[in-house]
Amino acid sequence: MLQVAPSSYYEFKNRRPSARAQRDEVMGPIVRQLWDDNYRVYGARKVWKAARRGGHDIGRDQVARLMRTAGIEGVGRTKGVRTTKPDPDVPRHPDLVGRDFTASAPNQLWVTDLTYVPTWAGVAYVCFIIDAYSRAIVGWRVASHMRTTMVLDAIEMARWSRGTQLTGLRCHSDAGSQFTSIRYGERLAEIGAVPSIGTVGDSYDNALAETVNGYYKAELIRGPARERRPWRTVEDVELATLSWVHWHNHDRLHGYLADVPPAEFEATFYATKRTDQLLVGIQ
Repeated sequence: MLQVAPSSYYEFKNRRPSARAQRDEVMGPIVRQLWDDNYRVYGARKVWKAARRGGHDIGRDQVARLMRTAGIEGVGRTKGVRTTKPDPDVPRHPDLVGRDFTASAPNQLWVTDLTYVPTWAGVAYVCFIIDAYSRAIVGWRVASHMRTTMVLDAIEMARWSRGTQLTGLRCHSDAGSQFTSIRYGERLAEIGAVPSIGTVGDSYDNALAETVNGYYKAELIRGPARERRPWRTVEDVELATLSWVHWHNHDRLHGYLADVPPAEFEATFYATKRTDQLLVGIQ
């Protein structure tokens, strides 16, 4: 019935699994678990990096093959719509960044922007404040409106998580009315920061904030971990964002940071600074 010789059938039946098959049997569940533990958003490269950080001796091609076999993959991003509208009658702050989103230390450059999430109970608006040095989200706010107060709440969180006096800090945004308001400028001045605004209608002038908004939507809001179910309330979005921000800062591997989380990247910076300081002898 099988159209094969009996000897071939019994040879196949009694054949021991190959070394590759045995290793795949061990590593397959590990790869799947790493993918599950990271919001099911990692592609082969980041799953491979996470496995190596976890002490597993595995190659990138093997990870990609195991993910294909399991039918899992990373997420992609889609372009959203604008959530901030410029007020042409309000004077704008100068652009102090010029598309150079680099910093040599924490608290030199923050970027911020708004995005939105549809829910059954209305639209949830989300504001993030990101440190350009480490890509850490230092302040955020989810609200049912996008008035200036929500941006001020995010700044308040950032100022208490990073310090109440941050002289020399630039806080860059687009030209939305929330960021050109008098109260926004006054709140930044209280902590010694200065506002910076990019050109109107040009996403490249606030590219870092747009990038964070993009993968927030791809990884959490529309991500595989939610199986594309609709969000019910603004509070649901807020609670999920709280968990995602913690993962983003402490566990998510960032390619820009040589595949380490922002918290680890900053810890290395401060540890190096302490090592560089001269020790004072006790008299």
